[in-house]
Amino acid sequence: MIKKLEDLIAKVKGSPKKRLVVACAEDHHTIEAVAQAQSEGLVEVIVVGNEKKVEKVAREHGVSPVFYKVIDEVDTKKALSLAVKMVRDGEGDILMKGLMTTPDYMRAILNKESGLVPPGGLLSHVTVIEVPAYPKLLVVSDVAVLVLPDLEQKVKMLGYAIEVAQSLGIDNPYAYLISSAETVSEKVPSTVDGALIKVMAERGQIKGARVEGPVGIDIAISKESAEIKGFNGEGAGAADILIFPNIEAANIFYKTCTIFGGAKLAAMVTGAMAPCILTSRGDSELSKFYSIGLAALLVGMRNEQK
Repeated sequence: MIKKLEDLIAKVKGSPKKRLVVACAEDHHTIEAVAQAQSEGLVEVIVVGNEKKVEKVAREHGVSPVFYKVIDEVDTKKALSLAVKMVRDGEGDILMKGLMTTPDYMRAILNKESGLVPPGGLLSHVTVIEVPAYPKLLVVSDVAVLVLPDLEQKVKMLGYAIEVAQSLGIDNPYAYLISSAETVSEKVPSTVDGALIKVMAERGQIKGARVEGPVGIDIAISKESAEIKGFNGEGAGAADILIFPNIEAANIFYKTCTIFGGAKLAAMVTGAMAPCILTSRGDSELSKFYSIGLAALLVGMRNEQK
């Protein structure tokens, strides 16, 4: 089981290189991250965007232009559309966002005619967080895409998170549906969803994880809290997966982990035909690098399963 993000990189290094298509890599964090990913043998990089701007940023930050291939397209939206098309047509394994807005990036992926979402598909954001105070990686959903997921969407979110956990070598992860309490109440919809999803898992409708819910965040990640509260659910205090009730709760948790907890992270959008890397504008070069590694790891696992 991978317990550190740097171990994730070590595992990917021994596998065949994946093809990374980057839309508008015109900011130094993206350029530096993809350069490191290629130099360490994780991916082969294709940049679609303004060639002059890409080369200028690379030169200013000491990145050699030999590491990437550039398809010159000065119009941001056209460059993004072309990058998406390349992944859709099988010319790339992973899509990555460069210097553009998240709404534009998501619209291109969601486009019904030319995007990357299969019929009936649902996009969800999965973040893998390494918190120094926690003994293993946490797979968290959804901090960036689904605002107020309903029961059906949470089931899909959980499925995506289980797949990511399995790519990290966690064969049967502990998955927790987070709420404000463990008592089921119609006044708190997330408690009802958590209880229903737990029953679904017990009946075999959700496979690949040991599911508990609803629970407070303290019970999911603290054995001491679970013991004090008398919670005897499987894996109490040792969660691998956290499914949050809404985007506010998840986003606050992830930002608190990074700012106050010194956490490192990797993130991507799941549910598309290929992993789509989506990190915050405030995320570091290291976060983007780890995100490339996470996406490559997931592609590798899927290829092995074919």
